[in-house]
Amino acid sequence: MAPAPYYQRHIFFCLNDREKGEDSCAHHNAKAGFDHCKSRVKREGLSGPGQIRVNKAGCLDRCAGGPVAVVYPDATWYTYVDEADIDEIVDSHLKQGKVVERLLLPPDVGR
Repeated sequence: MAPAPYYQRHIFFCLNDREKGEDSCAHHNAKAGFDHCKSRVKREGLSGPGQIRVNKAGCLDRCAGGPVAVVYPDATWYTYVDEADIDEIVDSHLKQGKVVERLLLPPDVGR
């Protein structure tokens, strides 16, 4: 029998800032999305072992869809615009395991 995962879900937010004027998640308010998600998860007592982990990430190489976040172990990629989008990801996916279809990053979106 496999051991229980350390975290039920792990969400990574790309906060990469490309130099030389190249578009990147940092240019699309990614830090605010990360901060809001981390705050919501902590405030609701969802953080810690066996629950949810919210992490910063470097480049996830999907810049054209930025800002982006990915939830593991589900390997679900999201794009978002504002705090309402982050709230929907927290309430639906992170808490209930239900993917937010309208925020899915199309599979062909890359750098």
